[in-house]
Amino acid sequence: MEKVVDLNEVSAYNQLYGLETFHPLVTVVDLNKATRGVETIRLNYGLYALFLKLEKSCDIQYGRQKYDFQEGTIVCFAPGQTALTTRTAGHPQTNAYGLLFHPDLIAGTALGRNIKRYTFFSYEVNEALHLSEEERKVVLECLGIIQLELNHAVDRHSRGLLVTHIDLLLQYCMRFYERQFATRSKANRDVLERFDALLDGYFESGRAESEGLPSVHYFADKLCLSPNYFGDLFKKETGRTAQDFIQEKIVEFAKGRILYSADTISQIAYSLGFQYPQHFCRLFKKRMGCTPNEFRAQSNV
Repeated sequence: MEKVVDLNEVSAYNQLYGLETFHPLVTVVDLNKATRGVETIRLNYGLYALFLKLEKSCDIQYGRQKYDFQEGTIVCFAPGQTALTTRTAGHPQTNAYGLLFHPDLIAGTALGRNIKRYTFFSYEVNEALHLSEEERKVVLECLGIIQLELNHAVDRHSRGLLVTHIDLLLQYCMRFYERQFATRSKANRDVLERFDALLDGYFESGRAESEGLPSVHYFADKLCLSPNYFGDLFKKETGRTAQDFIQEKIVEFAKGRILYSADTISQIAYSLGFQYPQHFCRLFKKRMGCTPNEFRAQSNV
């Protein structure tokens, strides 16, 4: 039977697995030491969480995606996310390590202000990070340092040091994800080609007029990727944002309509998904340096 737990305190996670809590806002977990466990559990995260799986021992489902964990994989969760975990048959314990911390721990700190830059917290589980042997050692060393700090008596330096070491671990994860993007270059190019085709189809089919301007979220969903992962992949491969590419396409389609149709600028704007023609004119001028009417007049000279 599926158990549902609202994970709003680190102690709640430790209680599930029979682990000790050293600090009310952060915990490093070694699931090899778990004295309890649940076969199937749905966790509603109110915490940030990062798990390093060292062997296949469970399946995790997040949203519509299911991931079968293999050796040396990291997956992350952020407050507001929900994941269903099912223990693999024949694995009474999970060879995995993790870090869970409450948003209150980083509130008012540089990490708290910049936590959104660690976009991998919003990746789907099928976009997990696969680590090399050396990278696993780095992650485990970072977790070990955080645990040492948790074992230390609390003093005025405790919070700052904990936050600093957590930030360091997240920076390493960002580096490892960027390496993974690079090693998956061919697959990434395939994604970009599909995105380009989907974007062309969106405008050529007339869907923009009925459904509005396309969004990065819309195309990420069509590509079965999370918006953050898709956005990071696109930026890594092209040096540009996916939103910038969408706007470029809009202007390219608009130029064709301006030059080769008798439609008014307002009609063109509506056909491209704009609710207000002035928003279209503002975007066009920003990218072309002239208004749509000026562009049409120049072309007719």
